Amino acid sequence: MSAMGSYLKKHTEALVKDVGIEPACQLTGKSKATLGRYYSDHDEHADRFIPVDAVAALEEAASYPHVTAALAELKGISLEFSAERRNAKEEGGVNKDVIALSQRFAMLMAEYQQSIEDGVITVNEAKRLLRETTQLQKVLIDMKMHLEEESS
Repeated sequence: MSAMGSYLKKHTEALVKDVGIEPACQLTGKSKATLGRYYSDHDEHADRFIPVDAVAALEEAASYPHVTAALAELKGISLEFSAERRNAKEEGGVNKDVIALSQRFAMLMAEYQQSIEDGVITVNEAKRLLRETTQLQKVLIDMKMHLEEESS
C-alpha cells in the first residue's frame, strides 16, 4: 500500500472512532465490517477507501474533520478549524455581505498602509496582512454562497 493510502486509512480510522462505530454505521448506512475495510491496512483491502458522502456525514458528527484535514495536508494546504459554521443561514444576505466586505477591505488597506510606512513589510506585518486577507476571503465566500442561493 502506498504511503498516501496508509495515511488516509489511519485518518479514516480516527474519524470512525471519533464518531463511534455504532453511530458511524447509522450515519453512513454501512456495516461495521465495511467501515473496518475502509481503514484496514491488510493487502486485500488496500484499494478500498471510504466514499466522500460517508466522510461528509461522519465529519458532520465528529469533533474534527480527520479525513478532510489529511487530504489537505497531502496537498500542502492548511485548513483553519473553527467551531463557527460558515455559510449558515443568516439574515441580511448579500446586503450584509457587501457591508462586511467594505469593512474588511478597509481594515486590510489600513494594515497595508501601516505596514509599508517604513518601506519594509516585516514578518509580523505580513502575518497581520495575511490574517486580514483570510478574513476578507471568508466574507467573499459567504457572499458567493448568498448570491448562488438567490440565483437558484
